Amino acid sequence: MADEADEKDEEIMDELRKDSRQSTADISRKTGIPRMTVHERIKRLTKSGIIEQFTIKPNYAKLGKPVTAFILVAYAPGHKMAQETVAAKIAKIPGVHEVHIIAGEWDMLLKARASSIEDMGNLVVRKIRDLDGVSKTYTMSVFSTISEQV
Repeated sequence: MADEADEKDEEIMDELRKDSRQSTADISRKTGIPRMTVHERIKRLTKSGIIEQFTIKPNYAKLGKPVTAFILVAYAPGHKMAQETVAAKIAKIPGVHEVHIIAGEWDMLLKARASSIEDMGNLVVRKIRDLDGVSKTYTMSVFSTISEQV
């Protein structure tokens, strides 16, 4: 069980997802799990790598990046650079927030943020499509986000 999470661990992690700054006492009160147990479980979950990091969820609209898009990327077949290398290069482009290698018709799925549709277009056309190893892209703009986890 050292590298597995049970129901109590899930309750604790749900509370941490809501607010990773809350104290063990607050989590204990909300979950009904004793404070020392919460503390020890968080320590174990972190040590085992189940919890990789504690982070923040920025408000991108307030940061001047209100436009979100998901971008499908096709890897150029027979290209000299490995697909993982192309994905790693894409991940370093400012404005690209997530890069996933996927199965199916497309090879990668990206999540990007920009200040405007025009800036998103520049990101896709001038940065991603121009990258060696990318053969084509398909961009889907987000109208609104109902649920998003960090």
